[in-house]
Amino acid sequence: MNAKYKAKGMDEKFYDKRKKRFWMQLVLWCVFLALLTCYFPEAMLFYAICGVYDVSRNSNLDLRLLNRYFFGNGTLTWALAPFNILMDLLTLPHINKKVYQLDHLPIDCQQEIKHILNIVKSENIVEELAERVEKVKRGMIFFKWYGRNVENFMTVPAFHEDYKYIKTIGVSVFNKKESTAEHFGPLRVTLRMLYNINDVHDTASYIKVRELENHWCDNKLFIFDDTLAHQSFNQTDGFRYCLFVDILRPSQCDFLIGYILKLLEALLQKSKFIFYGSWVPLK
Repeated sequence: MNAKYKAKGMDEKFYDKRKKRFWMQLVLWCVFLALLTCYFPEAMLFYAICGVYDVSRNSNLDLRLLNRYFFGNGTLTWALAPFNILMDLLTLPHINKKVYQLDHLPIDCQQEIKHILNIVKSENIVEELAERVEKVKRGMIFFKWYGRNVENFMTVPAFHEDYKYIKTIGVSVFNKKESTAEHFGPLRVTLRMLYNINDVHDTASYIKVRELENHWCDNKLFIFDDTLAHQSFNQTDGFRYCLFVDILRPSQCDFLIGYILKLLEALLQKSKFIFYGSWVPLK
C-alpha cells in the first residue's frame, strides 16, 4: 500500500475511534446526571450551581456555549468544577486574571519560562518532528506531565530538569488548514502557557479565547486559564509548532498546590490522552 494512503487511513481510524469514545462518554455522563438527579437531588443542585458559576466566567455567554459546557466537550470541566473552584479559593489573594502577561507572574516563575524559551530557540524541535507529523492532522508530544518526565524519541535534557512552577512540557503540531473545535481545559491547578516555535507570517494562525484573539505572527507567547472556552486555528498553508507548558498557579501556599498536583499526577499518569483525545500522540 502506498505510504501516503496508509498514513491517511491510520489517521482516519484514530479519529473514528476517538469520536466513538466521546459519544460513549457522553451517554454515560447523561445517565450519571439522571441518576444523580433522581437519588441525590441536593448533590445535583450543588453541581448545577458550581457549573453555572464556572461557565459564567466565560465572556459572551450564549446557548451554544452552555450546551457545549454542560452536554458537549465541557462535561469533564463541569464534573471538576467544585475542585476548580476550590483551587480558586486556595490561590487567594492571587485573583485569576484569565489572560496573563509574563510580568503578572512571580519573578522566579518568569525566570523558569525565559529559561525554557531560550532552550526551545536553541533546539531543532521543528526539524525533529517534521517527518512524524507530515500525514497527521494534529500531533502532540510530551516531555513532562504534571512534574513527571516522559521519555520519547526526542531528547531535550532541559525539559527534564526540576522546576518549581513548570509542571508540564509538550509540543503540539497543526497541519495546514487545521483547527480545533472550541473546548475547555479540565483543571485549574495550573495556567497554560503557549509559545509558537516556528515563525508565522499569516494572521490566519491564532488562538481565540472567546472574543479575544492572539495571532502568532504578532505575539508568540500567550498565557491563560485554559478552563475557559478556547479554540486554536491554523488556516495557513504551513505547519504550526507550538510549545505548551503548564505552570503552577501563584499562591501563598505553593507547597499545598504542588502537593495537590503530585496527587493528580499519580492518579492521571496513564490518562493524559483522555484530555487530548483529538490529538495523535507522537512516539
